[in-house]
Amino acid sequence: MLGTKSEKRPQLPLGERIRARRKELGLTLRELSETSGLSAPFISQAERDLTTPSLISLLALAKALDVDLSYFMTIPEDTQIVHRAANPKVIAVDSPVVYHDLSSQLENRRLDVMHIRIPPGHVFPVGRRNGEAVYYLLEGELHVTVGQTKAVLKPGDSMHFDSRLPHCARNVSDQAALLLFVGSPSEFVIQTRK
Repeated sequence: MLGTKSEKRPQLPLGERIRARRKELGLTLRELSETSGLSAPFISQAERDLTTPSLISLLALAKALDVDLSYFMTIPEDTQIVHRAANPKVIAVDSPVVYHDLSSQLENRRLDVMHIRIPPGHVFPVGRRNGEAVYYLLEGELHVTVGQTKAVLKPGDSMHFDSRLPHCARNVSDQAALLLFVGSPSEFVIQTRK
């Protein structure tokens, strides 16, 4: 994770959070520009909420300001840590795969936890990312490759691996596979290719 010096995330607009942390560190716009690689005018606009930084820009600011990326996220005071089956939190992506987010928005969170429904015939692209991953198959069958290791996971089987290794999975069966995934937060993706 990036720095750990933010004690409690302020509930302020994004620009005010950037400015508050910069001033807390005693940095000028120019100094923050030099350490983040972003232009001073861009940072000034972001601090006044005249522009919204991209995820890449936020990562650069987080590193330069020595805070976790979560420092910039607005989280309601009543953050839920219990997820009910009757009201699943589905991650909206354009994919036939259904991702249920089981994670909470904890301060300095270090894990993504998902329940993933993989339809028959689906093949994930090869990916690499910083951190670790655990796959635990609940139902179905899943063919997984991690580096040089190839395995067919069946219900109750699991894998724990360094996700910097190239890895992919595919469901070649005629039924859906249900997978429990635990891993490092997704904002730290370093490479994805098809």
